[in-house]
Amino acid sequence: MIEPTLMEAPPPGIEAMGLARAFGDVRAVDGITFTAPAGAVTALIGPNGSGKTTLLLLLSGLLKPDAGKAIIAGHDVESENLSARSHVGWMPDAFGTWDALTCTEILTTFAHAYGIPRAGTLGLVDDLLRRVHLTEFAHRPARVLSRGQKQRLGLARALVHDPQVLLLDEPASGLDPRSRIELRDLLRDLAREGKTVLVSSHVLSELEELYDHAVFLSRGRTVDASAAGASGSVQRGWRLDAIDPVGLRTFLDDAGIPWTGQPNGEVVVQLSGYDSARELVRAAVGADVSLHTISPVSGRLEETYLSLNEERV
Repeated sequence: MIEPTLMEAPPPGIEAMGLARAFGDVRAVDGITFTAPAGAVTALIGPNGSGKTTLLLLLSGLLKPDAGKAIIAGHDVESENLSARSHVGWMPDAFGTWDALTCTEILTTFAHAYGIPRAGTLGLVDDLLRRVHLTEFAHRPARVLSRGQKQRLGLARALVHDPQVLLLDEPASGLDPRSRIELRDLLRDLAREGKTVLVSSHVLSELEELYDHAVFLSRGRTVDASAAGASGSVQRGWRLDAIDPVGLRTFLDDAGIPWTGQPNGEVVVQLSGYDSARELVRAAVGADVSLHTISPVSGRLEETYLSLNEERV
Protein backbone atom coordinates (compact mmCIF):
# COMPACT_ATOMS: atom_id res chain seq x y z
CA MET A 1 0.00 0.00 0.00
CA ILE A 2 1.27 3.44 -0.85
CA GLU A 3 1.34 5.74 2.13
CA PRO A 4 -0.22 9.16 1.55
CA THR A 5 2.31 11.92 1.26
CA LEU A 6 1.86 14.70 3.78
CA MET A 7 2.28 18.17 2.34
CA GLU A 8 5.04 20.04 4.09
CA ALA A 9 4.30 23.44 5.53
CA PRO A 10 5.97 26.26 3.58
CA PRO A 11 9.27 27.38 5.10
CA PRO A 12 9.19 30.64 7.02
CA GLY A 13 10.41 33.50 4.86
CA ILE A 14 10.63 35.72 7.94
CA GLU A 15 11.44 34.68 11.50
CA ALA A 16 11.51 37.31 14.23
CA MET A 17 12.64 36.16 17.68
CA GLY A 18 12.46 38.59 20.58
CA LEU A 19 13.32 41.64 18.50
CA ALA A 20 13.78 44.80 20.55
CA ARG A 21 14.79 48.36 19.75
CA ALA A 22 14.62 51.49 21.89
CA PHE A 23 15.11 55.14 21.08
CA GLY A 24 16.14 56.70 24.36
CA ASP A 25 13.42 55.88 26.86
CA VAL A 26 10.96 54.82 24.17
CA ARG A 27 10.85 51.08 23.49
CA ALA A 28 9.55 51.13 19.92
CA VAL A 29 9.92 47.37 19.54
CA ASP A 30 9.76 45.34 22.72
CA GLY A 31 10.39 41.63 22.18
CA ILE A 32 8.45 40.96 18.97
CA THR A 33 8.26 37.31 17.91
CA PHE A 34 6.45 35.94 14.86
CA THR A 35 6.93 34.05 11.60
CA ALA A 36 5.71 34.85 8.10
CA PRO A 37 5.62 31.87 5.71
CA ALA A 38 6.80 31.85 2.14
CA GLY A 39 4.10 31.80 -0.49
CA ALA A 40 1.69 33.87 1.58
CA VAL A 41 0.68 37.43 2.40
CA THR A 42 1.03 38.33 6.07
CA ALA A 43 -0.72 41.46 7.33
CA LEU A 44 1.08 43.58 9.92
CA ILE A 45 -1.57 45.42 11.91
CA GLY A 46 -1.42 47.94 14.70
CA PRO A 47 -2.23 51.56 15.51
CA ASN A 48 0.19 54.44 15.05
CA GLY A 49 3.09 54.07 17.45
CA SER A 50 2.74 50.31 17.78
CA GLY A 51 6.17 49.67 16.22
CA LYS A 52 5.25 48.60 12.69
CA THR A 53 7.71 50.80 10.79
CA THR A 54 10.54 50.19 13.26
CA LEU A 55 9.95 46.45 12.95
CA LEU A 56 10.11 46.66 9.15
CA LEU A 57 13.37 48.62 9.37
CA LEU A 58 14.82 45.92 11.64
CA LEU A 59 13.74 43.15 9.26
CA SER A 60 15.15 45.01 6.26
CA GLY A 61 18.57 45.29 7.92
CA LEU A 62 18.47 49.08 7.90
CA LEU A 63 18.26 49.27 11.69
CA LYS A 64 20.21 47.21 14.21
CA PRO A 65 18.24 45.57 17.02
CA ASP A 66 19.15 46.04 20.68
CA ALA A 67 18.20 42.42 21.29
CA GLY A 68 16.72 39.44 19.51
CA LYS A 69 17.22 37.98 16.08
CA ALA A 70 15.65 38.18 12.62
CA ILE A 71 16.04 35.56 9.89
CA ILE A 72 15.22 36.51 6.30
CA ALA A 73 15.07 33.70 3.72
CA GLY A 74 17.36 31.66 5.96
CA HIS A 75 19.90 34.44 6.58
CA ASP A 76 20.54 36.16 9.91
CA VAL A 77 19.90 39.86 9.35
CA GLU A 78 22.65 40.93 11.77
CA SER A 79 25.46 38.44 11.13
CA GLU A 80 24.68 37.97 7.41
CA ASN A 81 23.42 41.45 6.72
CA LEU A 82 24.32 41.74 3.05
CA SER A 83 23.03 38.26 2.22
CA ALA A 84 19.77 38.91 4.06
CA ARG A 85 19.31 42.31 2.45
CA SER A 86 19.91 40.86 -1.01
CA HIS A 87 16.74 38.79 -0.51
CA VAL A 88 14.61 41.72 0.67
CA GLY A 89 12.48 44.07 -1.36
CA TRP A 90 11.83 47.08 0.87
CA MET A 91 9.13 49.64 0.12
CA PRO A 92 8.85 52.51 2.64
CA ASP A 93 5.60 54.38 3.15
CA ALA A 94 6.93 57.30 1.10
CA PHE A 95 9.20 56.53 -1.84
CA GLY A 96 11.59 59.37 -2.56
CA THR A 97 12.55 59.81 -6.20
CA TRP A 98 15.08 61.72 -8.24
CA ASP A 99 12.55 63.99 -9.88
CA ALA A 100 14.73 64.87 -12.85
CA LEU A 101 15.20 61.21 -13.85
CA THR A 102 12.66 59.20 -15.82
CA CYS A 103 11.00 56.09 -14.40
CA THR A 104 13.20 53.95 -16.65
CA GLU A 105 16.36 55.73 -15.49
CA ILE A 106 15.43 55.34 -11.82
CA LEU A 107 14.78 51.61 -12.09
CA THR A 108 17.87 51.12 -14.26
CA THR A 109 20.01 52.83 -11.63
CA PHE A 110 18.71 50.51 -8.91
CA ALA A 111 19.16 47.47 -11.16
CA HIS A 112 22.81 48.37 -11.71
CA ALA A 113 23.26 48.96 -7.97
CA TYR A 114 22.09 45.38 -7.38
CA GLY A 115 24.60 44.11 -9.91
CA ILE A 116 22.07 43.02 -12.49
CA PRO A 117 23.82 42.56 -15.89
CA ARG A 118 23.32 45.58 -18.12
CA ALA A 119 22.36 43.43 -21.09
CA GLY A 120 19.09 42.39 -19.45
CA THR A 121 18.28 45.59 -17.64
CA LEU A 122 16.08 47.22 -20.29
CA GLY A 123 13.79 44.21 -20.63
CA LEU A 124 13.59 43.88 -16.85
CA VAL A 125 12.65 47.53 -16.39
CA ASP A 126 10.03 47.35 -19.14
CA ASP A 127 8.48 44.31 -17.47
CA LEU A 128 8.42 45.97 -14.05
CA LEU A 129 6.77 49.11 -15.40
CA ARG A 130 4.17 46.95 -17.09
CA ARG A 131 3.44 45.04 -13.88
CA VAL A 132 2.79 48.27 -11.97
CA HIS A 133 0.92 49.91 -14.88
CA LEU A 134 3.41 52.72 -15.48
CA THR A 135 4.46 51.89 -19.03
CA GLU A 136 3.12 55.19 -20.40
CA PHE A 137 5.39 57.05 -17.95
CA ALA A 138 8.52 55.08 -18.79
CA HIS A 139 10.33 58.03 -20.35
CA ARG A 140 8.76 60.85 -18.37
CA PRO A 141 10.49 62.49 -15.39
CA ALA A 142 9.39 61.37 -11.93
CA ARG A 143 8.29 64.90 -11.03
CA VAL A 144 5.14 64.47 -13.15
CA LEU A 145 3.99 61.42 -11.17
CA SER A 146 1.20 61.65 -8.62
CA ARG A 147 1.73 60.25 -5.12
CA GLY A 148 -0.08 57.07 -6.08
CA GLN A 149 2.07 56.66 -9.20
CA LYS A 150 5.20 57.18 -7.13
CA GLN A 151 3.96 54.44 -4.80
CA ARG A 152 3.68 52.09 -7.77
CA LEU A 153 7.17 53.09 -8.90
CA GLY A 154 8.37 52.32 -5.37
CA LEU A 155 6.91 48.84 -5.62
CA ALA A 156 8.66 48.30 -8.96
CA ARG A 157 11.91 49.41 -7.33
CA ALA A 158 11.37 46.87 -4.52
CA LEU A 159 10.95 44.11 -7.11
CA VAL A 160 13.91 45.05 -9.32
CA HIS A 161 16.24 42.33 -7.96
CA ASP A 162 13.55 39.62 -7.72
CA PRO A 163 13.66 39.35 -3.90
CA GLN A 164 12.28 36.40 -1.96
CA VAL A 165 10.85 38.62 0.80
CA LEU A 166 8.83 41.80 0.35
CA LEU A 167 8.46 44.31 3.19
CA LEU A 168 5.79 46.84 2.27
CA ASP A 169 4.96 49.79 4.53
CA GLU A 170 1.55 51.28 3.60
CA PRO A 171 1.88 50.33 -0.09
CA ALA A 172 -1.67 51.44 -0.97
CA SER A 173 -1.23 54.97 0.38
CA GLY A 174 -2.31 57.45 -2.28
CA LEU A 175 -3.64 54.85 -4.69
CA ASP A 176 -7.01 55.24 -6.37
CA PRO A 177 -9.55 52.38 -6.04
CA ARG A 178 -8.59 50.73 -9.33
CA SER A 179 -4.89 50.87 -8.47
CA ARG A 180 -5.61 49.31 -5.07
CA ILE A 181 -7.34 46.39 -6.75
CA GLU A 182 -4.41 46.00 -9.15
CA LEU A 183 -1.99 46.12 -6.18
CA ARG A 184 -3.99 43.44 -4.38
CA ASP A 185 -3.90 41.18 -7.46
CA LEU A 186 -0.17 41.75 -7.94
CA LEU A 187 0.65 40.87 -4.33
CA ARG A 188 -1.47 37.72 -4.55
CA ASP A 189 0.44 36.77 -7.73
CA LEU A 190 3.77 37.35 -5.98
CA ALA A 191 2.69 35.13 -3.09
CA ARG A 192 1.67 32.40 -5.54
CA GLU A 193 5.19 32.64 -6.99
CA GLY A 194 6.46 31.61 -3.55
CA LYS A 195 7.51 35.00 -2.20
CA THR A 196 7.00 36.09 1.39
CA VAL A 197 4.91 39.26 1.48
CA LEU A 198 4.64 41.27 4.71
CA VAL A 199 2.24 44.23 4.36
CA SER A 200 1.65 46.99 6.87
CA SER A 201 -1.50 49.08 6.49
CA HIS A 202 -3.81 51.22 8.59
CA VAL A 203 -6.77 50.48 6.30
CA LEU A 204 -7.96 47.04 7.35
CA SER A 205 -10.50 46.80 4.54
CA GLU A 206 -7.58 46.85 2.07
CA LEU A 207 -6.09 43.78 3.72
CA GLU A 208 -9.32 41.83 4.19
CA GLU A 209 -9.29 40.20 0.74
CA LEU A 210 -5.50 40.02 0.57
CA TYR A 211 -4.02 38.46 3.67
CA ASP A 212 -3.38 34.81 4.55
CA HIS A 213 -2.00 35.47 8.04
CA ALA A 214 -2.05 38.42 10.41
CA VAL A 215 0.35 39.74 13.05
CA PHE A 216 -1.11 42.24 15.52
CA LEU A 217 1.17 44.74 17.28
CA SER A 218 0.46 46.80 20.36
CA ARG A 219 2.96 49.07 22.13
CA GLY A 220 5.90 47.40 20.45
CA ARG A 221 4.79 43.86 21.23
CA THR A 222 3.09 41.08 19.32
CA VAL A 223 -0.41 40.44 20.62
CA ASP A 224 -2.01 37.02 20.78
CA ALA A 225 -5.18 37.71 18.84
CA SER A 226 -6.19 34.07 18.44
CA ALA A 227 -8.72 34.17 21.23
CA ALA A 228 -10.23 37.43 20.06
CA GLY A 229 -10.35 36.38 16.44
CA ALA A 230 -11.92 33.01 17.15
CA SER A 231 -14.20 34.02 19.95
CA GLY A 232 -17.90 33.90 19.24
CA SER A 233 -18.57 36.30 22.10
CA VAL A 234 -17.25 39.37 20.29
CA GLN A 235 -20.18 41.55 19.27
CA ARG A 236 -20.12 42.94 15.76
CA GLY A 237 -22.62 44.71 13.54
CA TRP A 238 -24.52 42.80 10.84
CA ARG A 239 -26.48 44.39 8.00
CA LEU A 240 -29.95 42.99 7.34
CA ASP A 241 -32.35 43.73 4.52
CA ALA A 242 -35.55 42.03 3.43
CA ILE A 243 -38.07 42.14 0.62
CA ASP A 244 -40.53 43.51 3.20
CA PRO A 245 -38.55 45.99 5.36
CA VAL A 246 -41.51 46.66 7.64
CA GLY A 247 -41.97 42.95 8.26
CA LEU A 248 -38.26 42.64 9.12
CA ARG A 249 -38.45 45.42 11.69
CA THR A 250 -41.60 43.93 13.21
CA PHE A 251 -39.89 40.53 13.45
CA LEU A 252 -36.87 42.04 15.20
CA ASP A 253 -39.08 43.97 17.63
CA ASP A 254 -41.10 40.85 18.45
CA ALA A 255 -37.88 38.88 18.99
CA GLY A 256 -36.50 41.59 21.29
CA ILE A 257 -33.51 42.25 19.04
CA PRO A 258 -32.39 45.92 19.03
CA TRP A 259 -31.80 47.35 15.57
CA THR A 260 -30.65 50.57 13.98
CA GLY A 261 -32.13 51.81 10.72
CA GLN A 262 -29.86 52.87 7.86
CA PRO A 263 -30.53 55.52 5.13
CA ASN A 264 -30.59 52.79 2.44
CA GLY A 265 -33.38 50.91 4.21
CA GLU A 266 -31.16 48.27 5.80
CA VAL A 267 -31.03 47.67 9.53
CA VAL A 268 -27.97 46.87 11.64
CA VAL A 269 -28.12 44.45 14.57
CA GLN A 270 -25.39 43.36 16.99
CA LEU A 271 -24.60 39.64 16.91
CA SER A 272 -21.92 37.61 18.64
CA GLY A 273 -20.74 35.63 15.63
CA TYR A 274 -21.68 33.46 12.66
CA ASP A 275 -23.62 30.99 14.81
CA SER A 276 -25.84 33.81 16.05
CA ALA A 277 -26.31 35.04 12.48
CA ARG A 278 -27.31 31.53 11.39
CA GLU A 279 -29.86 31.30 14.21
CA LEU A 280 -31.29 34.67 13.25
CA VAL A 281 -31.73 33.57 9.63
CA ARG A 282 -33.42 30.38 10.75
CA ALA A 283 -35.81 32.31 12.99
CA ALA A 284 -36.56 34.85 10.25
CA VAL A 285 -37.39 32.11 7.76
CA GLY A 286 -39.66 30.52 10.36
CA ALA A 287 -41.46 33.85 10.71
CA ASP A 288 -41.90 34.19 6.92
CA VAL A 289 -39.44 37.10 6.72
CA SER A 290 -37.63 36.93 3.36
CA LEU A 291 -34.10 38.15 4.03
CA HIS A 292 -32.05 38.94 0.95
CA THR A 293 -29.04 40.55 2.67
CA ILE A 294 -27.17 39.53 5.80
CA SER A 295 -23.52 40.44 6.09
CA PRO A 296 -21.07 41.71 8.70
CA VAL A 297 -20.54 45.46 8.78
CA SER A 298 -16.82 45.01 9.39
CA GLY A 299 -14.36 42.38 8.22
CA ARG A 300 -12.69 39.80 10.41
CA LEU A 301 -9.48 41.84 10.73
CA GLU A 302 -11.37 44.88 11.95
CA GLU A 303 -13.45 42.74 14.28
CA THR A 304 -10.33 41.23 15.83
CA TYR A 305 -8.51 44.55 15.97
CA LEU A 306 -11.37 46.31 17.74
CA SER A 307 -11.57 43.48 20.26
CA LEU A 308 -7.97 44.12 21.31
CA ASN A 309 -8.01 46.78 23.96
CA GLU A 310 -4.31 46.98 24.79
CA GLU A 311 -3.98 50.52 23.40
CA ARG A 312 -6.81 51.76 25.62
CA VAL A 313 -6.05 53.05 29.08
